[in-house]
Order: sequence, then C-alpha cells, then structure tokens
Amino acid sequence: MFKLKKMKIGYGLPLLATALLLSGCGSDKPAATDKPKENQATSGEQTAMKTYEPPSMEKVPEGPLGESIKLGFKLMNETNTALPNNVGDNLACSSCHGTGGTDSTSPLTGVTAVYPAYNPRAGTVMTIEDRINGCFKRSMNGKPLQANSDEMRAMVAYLTYISTDVPIGIKERPWVIKNSLQNLPTPNLANGEKLYQQSCSTCHGADGSGTGPTSGPALWGSKSFNIGAGMGRISTAAGYIKRNMPLGEMGGIKQGSLTDQQAADLAGFILSKDRPDFADKVNDWPLGNAPADVPYELKSSKK
Repeated sequence: MFKLKKMKIGYGLPLLATALLLSGCGSDKPAATDKPKENQATSGEQTAMKTYEPPSMEKVPEGPLGESIKLGFKLMNETNTALPNNVGDNLACSSCHGTGGTDSTSPLTGVTAVYPAYNPRAGTVMTIEDRINGCFKRSMNGKPLQANSDEMRAMVAYLTYISTDVPIGIKERPWVIKNSLQNLPTPNLANGEKLYQQSCSTCHGADGSGTGPTSGPALWGSKSFNIGAGMGRISTAAGYIKRNMPLGEMGGIKQGSLTDQQAADLAGFILSKDRPDFADKVNDWPLGNAPADVPYELKSSKK
C-alpha cells in the first residue's frame, strides 16, 4: 500500500501545506554531446528555430531501430499497462504529455537535444535516462527502468525520433510553452470544488479517481501522481489547467478560457486531496533555492 499524506492548501503560506517529473539513476548511454558534430547547434541555429514539426510515426524507419521507436511510442501511451512493474498509479506518460509528447499540452519534441542538463531539483547533471526514470518514480509513483533495458532504449529511441532535426545543444525550444503560472491569487477551495464538479468530474471522476490514463487520469488518491511529482506544485498544476483544460467544452467552460483565479482554485482543490507520499522528497533541491510553492519540507531549507 502506498502511504497517503494529508494536505492542507494555502498558497502564499510558508509551504503549500505539510504534504502535497525528477531525480534519476545512472546510465550507460553516451551523452548527447557524443553525437556527430554535424548535429551540433551553431550559434545561428540557437535562435533561428522558432517552430518544430516532428516526423510522423508513419515515417518510422524499417528494421530494429524502427521497432524500438514503435515500442517507445507504445510505452508512452500505455505506460501503466505495458510496464505494470514500474508504474504504481493509473497514469501513462501521455496523461500529461499528450499524443506521446507531440502535441502542445507539454511537448517532448526536441527533448533529447537538450540533455544532458543540470537539474536544480536533483542538484546534479541529468541524462535523458535520468529524466525518464525521475518521471517513473514521481509522476508514475513507481520504480525506475533498468538503464540498459529494451524498454529504456525504446523510450530514448522514440524521444530521439520526435527530436529529429533539432540541433544538439539548442538553448531554447520556443515551441515548448511552460505550464506554469507565477504570482497566483490565493486559491478558493470551495470554488475550486464547484468548478471541478462542473467541468472536470465527467472525465476525472467525482472522487478524482479518473476514467482512464489518457481520457481522464486520476488526479488524487492512491492511483494518482505522488507528492514529489512536478504536478504537485500549484504553479505547475494551475498553469497546466489554464492552458489545456478542459479538452473540450465542459460545463460551459471552454479550453483556454479559465482565469488565473479559476485555475488557482482548481489546482488548490485538487492538490488539497490525499495522494501517495515520496520518501526522498526531503532531499530535493540539495543546493537550496527551491521554488516557493514546494509543498514539503526540505533538508536544504534547514541548513
């Protein structure tokens, strides 16, 4: 059984409460900078690429590489059923990274071009494998993949495929809009609950347990993301909700029409509910400078 930690919400308080995707494990994959020099970003390419359209799955090459890419695509969309030993909730990667990470919800296109990268939450440089395993431990509330497993190789192959033609070392990906809202108003949990039942419960369930990993993932309870997931921060949750929810018109609310206050109300209500704990959370941001809305205590804040 996963341990559920009770939370209280009050954005703007010292902590989001005493409880509301990433640390990773090692990897034997060569760093992205080991790729041929012709794939390296030039100074002009650093600013020239404003949009990016990933290659279609219909153009996946034949042979072993193509089969690995296709497996990676399957794992992105069916993570909880395809990898039951590594996923502890009822979510898939596509629950947040829609259409296998290729749509505008939270794009993963070009992601392999920016790794390895320093991650302040982990306090270390992370490889793409580390990033993937961080999601398995936090957003999937599960266990990491073996770095040299066929499944890990497949996920990296797929992410590399949807990053085709994005120069290695590119500094920014303008087509990736960050799901984050800063300086949020204080959440009104009562209004958040009202909005949730009005426009969210049809897909996510009145009790937050969800109707399916991509149709309506669980938002709280034992089958949802744990407290250490990126979505556990109210700025991220509110930003994602404001940009993407609801997927269609629900309860008179259209996608992209929510105000900052409404997004904060919904995020506050959702994050006030029980969800699985994450034991290693106290070690996040080991060098300090943690965001103000981290909903749990850290060792670094006590130094």
